[in-house]
Amino acid sequence: MRFIISSSTLSNRLLTLAKVINSKNSLPILNSFLFEVHDNQLNVTASDSENVMRSALQLDTCEGEGNFAVNSHTIIDAVKELPEQPLTIDVNYDEWKMYITYQNGSYNFPIQNPDEYPKAQPISDQATIITMEAGIMLDNITRSIFATAQDELRPVMNGIYFDLNAESLAIVASDGHKLVRNKNFGIKSDMPTSFILPKKPATLLKNVLGHDEGDVVLKFDERSAEINFADGTLTCRLIEGRYPNYNSVIPQDNPNQITIDRKSLLGALRRVLPFSSDSSQLIRFQVDNGTLTLTAEDIDFATSAKESITCSYEGTPMSIGFKGSSFVEILNNLDSDDVVIELGDASRAGIISPSVMPENEEVLMLIMPMLLND
Repeated sequence: MRFIISSSTLSNRLLTLAKVINSKNSLPILNSFLFEVHDNQLNVTASDSENVMRSALQLDTCEGEGNFAVNSHTIIDAVKELPEQPLTIDVNYDEWKMYITYQNGSYNFPIQNPDEYPKAQPISDQATIITMEAGIMLDNITRSIFATAQDELRPVMNGIYFDLNAESLAIVASDGHKLVRNKNFGIKSDMPTSFILPKKPATLLKNVLGHDEGDVVLKFDERSAEINFADGTLTCRLIEGRYPNYNSVIPQDNPNQITIDRKSLLGALRRVLPFSSDSSQLIRFQVDNGTLTLTAEDIDFATSAKESITCSYEGTPMSIGFKGSSFVEILNNLDSDDVVIELGDASRAGIISPSVMPENEEVLMLIMPMLLND
């Protein structure tokens, strides 16, 4: 079997797929890619047994068909340093070797029997199907993934929750201290359903999706999900369990409202944060009369910092404490020029949202307050 493919196309796709493969695998074959050549197309599969990603590449020329597995490190090292050029790949099943010929040289290395490679479990016929634009899916995952937890005792918090109901599709993530809720009003269903996407496949999707790649089709049942996108398919096992009632922690009436330039607030937080206590990272937010004052103090090292920013404020003068690094993360994952911060009192969660919402969407981020030592 012989086929010709672009070196940069193959290298870029292999580097993306390699993120699926674990550094340590229970099955040695999972250290390899599965190559399947059929109908002038190369399908490359990577798996860690729970997540399987498959990607299709069109071939310039193809003689014969067949499947084989090849060690991921070996083939990536072979092609990643090559400049853009056509690669001629010959597969010899008698020797179980592959030969790669390029402009000024050649490689050869062993291949493995593809029959040992585990197959992805098919999704049941009763699966729910959601279709959404790739760009919207990418934006929602990018905004949410930083808020997922790493909690061995509550594994449901370690993923992104997709909650489909009659009003919208809500995409939610929370670690108990901060929460992100994205609502898409263009996607809804009279049959409420939900699933929890683990962090690893969410990160893989973040790396492969683009804004101009058409639609993403999500098929999911109680155990697994299959996500079809422009360049391939990702099949993954879902997190089982009941996600907490996220709406119950979102304050419905925070009367004090700050509207402020996001980059100005982000810059000020980054300047005062190094002077806060390493253990708490507490920043005092004091707002009054169109001015937001940020104060950080570390009593152990006798350091402190203070900075004031002009803002638009509707409400009574107040002080509230927040974890500075969490607030920075939230602002980094919003992309509007201005943000709106809604506050109740010093013991109630603050709500941060963009001043201008994406079309047909509602984005809300929540941060729990910290006790101030007055």
